[in-house]
Amino acid sequence: MPERAGIASSGQLVTALGRVRVRLRPIGSDEPRPSSPSPYDDWGQIDPRAADLDIDRWVIEIFSDEVGSDGPGVTSVGDMTALPVWFGPTTGSMAMNIGIGIVEGFRGRGIGSIAQGMLADLLHDRGIVRVQASTDVTNEPEQRALAKAGFAFEGIAIGAQVRADGRHDLQVWSHVRVL
Repeated sequence: MPERAGIASSGQLVTALGRVRVRLRPIGSDEPRPSSPSPYDDWGQIDPRAADLDIDRWVIEIFSDEVGSDGPGVTSVGDMTALPVWFGPTTGSMAMNIGIGIVEGFRGRGIGSIAQGMLADLLHDRGIVRVQASTDVTNEPEQRALAKAGFAFEGIAIGAQVRADGRHDLQVWSHVRVL
């Protein structure tokens, strides 16, 4: 995996993926995100309490010498989220759970692995020791992406998620850096 460059002077993360650079750009909850439909994102009816979740959001952008859909050389290719998960009442017991969506035409290129590793590094730099991600037990491409990004498989959360088509088991992955 290419080395991640850390935080750029603009406050945005940038790294290299061959001739293309990947950047995570923070966005607000009201800003549009790239469309990345997936069978793993068909939620059905959303619980109204979910609107109160404290979710951080980023757009995944790639830069190249070509003109992209978002300006000269810039294309939005996905988005990421992070929300706190508490394992106890102390500050050090808070982890961040991340999620990702990649636009269909950009899947399978390694962008998701790079972006997930970058976000884990960013959260570690902010003092978060444990970054975790969950994915459906059948989502093998995401499992490979998490492994490539340096996450470790921890186990199966049985019946942990309900989507429009029913209840699903999830794999749990973690990226831990003791500060």
